Amino acid sequence: MGKKKKANWNGYSLKPRKEMPEGLWLSCPSCKNMLYKKTVDENLGVCTECKHHFRIDGATRIQQLTDEGSFEEIAADLASSDPLEFTWGEQNYKDRITVDPARMNAHEAMLAGKAFIRGRGVMLAVMNFDFLGGSMGMVVGEKFCRAVDRAIEESLPFIVVCCSGGARMHEGLVALQQMAKTSAALARYDEAGGLYICVLTDPTTGGVAASFAMLGDVIIAEPKALIGFAGPRVIQQTIKIELPEGFQSSEFLQEHGFIDMIVHRKDLRSEIGRLIDYCGK
Repeated sequence: MGKKKKANWNGYSLKPRKEMPEGLWLSCPSCKNMLYKKTVDENLGVCTECKHHFRIDGATRIQQLTDEGSFEEIAADLASSDPLEFTWGEQNYKDRITVDPARMNAHEAMLAGKAFIRGRGVMLAVMNFDFLGGSMGMVVGEKFCRAVDRAIEESLPFIVVCCSGGARMHEGLVALQQMAKTSAALARYDEAGGLYICVLTDPTTGGVAASFAMLGDVIIAEPKALIGFAGPRVIQQTIKIELPEGFQSSEFLQEHGFIDMIVHRKDLRSEIGRLIDYCGK
């Protein structure tokens, strides 16, 4: 005799099929492999197959770089205003900067504070791409300058991790002024004999690339990061010529003398510590 069919059996399963939870897997934009997100996170946000460096938020960057529990944020209360009452279409800038900070992983596009990296005291400023593309407005400029002032006062090396689309268009000339403001602060820091190490990650572009990002005493970049002022597509469309292979990548800039070294994310902590020791800071 054949087996008796179960009531309401559809030939496959009595239970509804479970959907795959979101966020468990991600696709590498470089090698196109599907990756288990937890494994990538444990690998510091780096593809386990091709070593592609994914973008990470500012808080994660601080956790990876600094000694556990050593980061003490400064200027955390600063928040952007809307100096131009900027609007586009049905949206306005004021609404964009008052969204839930948990969704953007920060209250602003830069986190700054005192910390220790492998036991060395530093002032650290980290850009957060999740907040309006890491764009530089007046708050980013002010946080940067306050960090420089503290570094001068306490004779600390100043470490900056860049990840930005450039100056914030919503603040117009106010944002562009931050290019001169941050550069002037670094001139004061240089006169005081400070050590400025800048880490360029993907992307470092626009007004940030044209100001403090390229002024480091030592300039480090993560592998295959996009670094430049205007994007390659804009340049190609403007000058109407074929751009060299790898144009504006970390490797291209190192080959042409614009940056000093390319460092894998897993080696950043030790390399920064080594540079501080080497420079006697």
